[in-house]
Amino acid sequence: MKVSTRGDYASRALLSLALHDDSQSPTSVRDIAERTGLPQPYLEQILLALKGAGLVRSKRGVGGGYVLARSPEEITLGQIVSAVDGPIVAGDFGRPHENGACEHEGQCILLTVWSDVGEHMRGHLDSFTLDDMVSRARGNPAPARPLH
Repeated sequence: MKVSTRGDYASRALLSLALHDDSQSPTSVRDIAERTGLPQPYLEQILLALKGAGLVRSKRGVGGGYVLARSPEEITLGQIVSAVDGPIVAGDFGRPHENGACEHEGQCILLTVWSDVGEHMRGHLDSFTLDDMVSRARGNPAPARPLH
């Protein structure tokens, strides 16, 4: 799996919001773009997708901008990447035992492996929260995580 630019930018934007979460006032797209070095027009599209996924809330007008919709402990990297890139999978190979997927030699075995790989990737990304990223950004050591 390769995390897309959208997935990376979305993670960086939410990390920025989480790092400045103490203010509780909305942060403008311009401020997020300046802090993260991300292009503002692209960031606006990404924040709209994150809003649609329920990860951020927005406020319009003077003093408007974005805030996290949930606490950083409740938002995982897997949720962020899925919000902008769709489901996290190892490939678009279909599911074993569905729609004739097992008609050819070895196909079902490999489909099962690819499905397991996608599940492992989802689980691993979901094991990291925004709170973990805030802690790392502030120089605290990362806790040991079991590989799935």
